[in-house]
Amino acid sequence: MKIDPKKLVAAADKAREGSVSPYSRFKVGAALLTKGGEIIGGANVESASYGLTCCAERIALFKALTEGKKHFTAVAVVARCDDGPMPCGACRQLLREYAPDAKVYIADSDDLKTIRTFTVKGLLPEAFVLVP
Repeated sequence: MKIDPKKLVAAADKAREGSVSPYSRFKVGAALLTKGGEIIGGANVESASYGLTCCAERIALFKALTEGKKHFTAVAVVARCDDGPMPCGACRQLLREYAPDAKVYIADSDDLKTIRTFTVKGLLPEAFVLVP
């Protein structure tokens, strides 16, 4: 299946509308693409206890996994910041475990046409993974 980065970035921008970010007001959206072509969105959710906050990437991934999706080809992440938001270390680790071969598309919500492209393995080349 061919990946359309613009479509995935648009879906992440749409998912961003669901952000629950009363403290930082930093709204992040993510869209995860399955091998079958389904797009699962997620948005960041904040807590007054900041360590309990969850990133948009993890929300989308957890949602997909708990709905039985297991094979992912790409993820897009969008927020209002110069060059777009890069996934944090926790998101990189989980993406590396569950979507190791995925492309990563990053965009600023004010400039959705400029999309930076990475790979999950490139963002976390030496991940902690268990050998089955």
